Amino acid sequence: MFVVIFRATVRQLDEHYSQMAARMRELALTEFGCLGFHAVTEGHSEVALSYWPDEAAIRAWKNHPEHLLAQQHGRDRWYTAYSVEVAEIRRAYAQPAP
Repeated sequence: MFVVIFRATVRQLDEHYSQMAARMRELALTEFGCLGFHAVTEGHSEVALSYWPDEAAIRAWKNHPEHLLAQQHGRDRWYTAYSVEVAEIRRAYAQPAP
């Protein structure tokens, strides 16, 4: 399993952002095999974690036309800076177990 860690410095979020974010979450979860998606915004910081079965699913998601448009809007309108990290999860555990 892999995790994509998206961190951004927020410039300005608007109603279009909220609609786009909801659509991107829906696409990731229903069409690209995303296993989980969690995001939080506090002040001018946003962090999103998405979990994926493999790197091929991440690449397909990254290059989807709607996601490419969302990325462009992010660069132009919503964020002053961002970073993306992709990491492989080698071990995971929880209490209580799921």
